[in-house]
Amino acid sequence: MSIERKDEYDHGEWMREKNLTPVETTFLTTLIWLDKRFRVVDYLEILETLYYRVNLQMPKSHTEQYNLDNKFWYWYPLYALGSFSTIAYVVAAISGALLGFYYAPGTEGDPSLAYNQLTFIMTDLNFGFMLRSIHRWSAQVMVAAVFLHMLRVYFTGAYKEPRELNWIIGIILISLTMVFGYTGYLLPWDQLAFWAGQIGVEMSLSIPLAGEWVAQLIFGGFSLSAATLQRMYILHVFFLPFVVTTIIAVHIAIVWIQGIAEPH
Repeated sequence: MSIERKDEYDHGEWMREKNLTPVETTFLTTLIWLDKRFRVVDYLEILETLYYRVNLQMPKSHTEQYNLDNKFWYWYPLYALGSFSTIAYVVAAISGALLGFYYAPGTEGDPSLAYNQLTFIMTDLNFGFMLRSIHRWSAQVMVAAVFLHMLRVYFTGAYKEPRELNWIIGIILISLTMVFGYTGYLLPWDQLAFWAGQIGVEMSLSIPLAGEWVAQLIFGGFSLSAATLQRMYILHVFFLPFVVTTIIAVHIAIVWIQGIAEPH
């Protein structure tokens, strides 16, 4: 007789009777292992209950009113702009991480190293020109897709109750996308970047009362220097990716709970 404690529900015998594939067996074995230790099934059931309770409170959509397939809108191009911008963000993040292996914002107060590093990436590094082009174009596509996505949400009334919170999150995301673009625009430290930075400093100084404080905090002073480039680099590579990724996850989670905002 075995002294091993018998499985209360005898999951092993149940799995053998089902004649499962190796993938299914691995998945269920992992799930059972986790459930015995962390009760993950209970939490999944709570999430499922919350999901259906929230959906019962949603107003009837266009497809529900006319008994259409609710996947109809998934194939409509204007309803794929959110997914399109997310894909562009992932491509920009991956290509940006690869560029980070070769880019440095400058050392010992000399920002010209940034421009030299960019020149090296564009001219001497294998596939460097292609990598930077992918990063730049994916970022521009993301900005355009987010802008068009916001226009679609506005003109189809998808911002109305109960989706007003997600609309506000979308406004925050498009604002952060603009900051993402601006900080990345300054990193090459060429003529365009320099004068764009100078405009940013002047705009900061024009803010009543807090102008000088904002210029010091964001640009490291009242004129452009290595401190400016250092701040743009930290914002673009370390701060914004974590903040934007977290907000995108919350945004997508709310869309998953509330469903696609179809025309009503």
